[in-house]
Amino acid sequence: MAVVHVAVAVVMDARQRILISRRAGSAHQGGLWEFPGGKVEPGEPVRDALARELREELGIGFGVAQPLLLVPFDYGDKAVLLDVYQVTGLTGEARGLEGQPLAWVTATELSQYPFPAANVPIVAALQAERRAVS
Repeated sequence: MAVVHVAVAVVMDARQRILISRRAGSAHQGGLWEFPGGKVEPGEPVRDALARELREELGIGFGVAQPLLLVPFDYGDKAVLLDVYQVTGLTGEARGLEGQPLAWVTATELSQYPFPAANVPIVAALQAERRAVS
């Protein structure tokens, strides 16, 4: 089974809130919440994929993208490698351009939303980072 390389953005606003969106019901892991992003095209730099996906899905740009973590995960029917970046310095106002609901939440509030299993290490990292800052 081929591994799908996915660029994932932990989009943070000036108030340290994190942007999440709900997957379409018909999508793999449909109905769950996720961090924005999408497939990295062959030969495409991850930062370029982040910029493309955020523009297409949310209508926003960013100033800074810093690597946060890599998450390999095998769902059994699909294997992914999540290449996660923390994104700040937003330009534009996030809108669900594909009809997806959006929510701005704190790191603590992430626990209130159901995420795909591959996203659990991202949630844990963000909550651990928040506890370290507090």
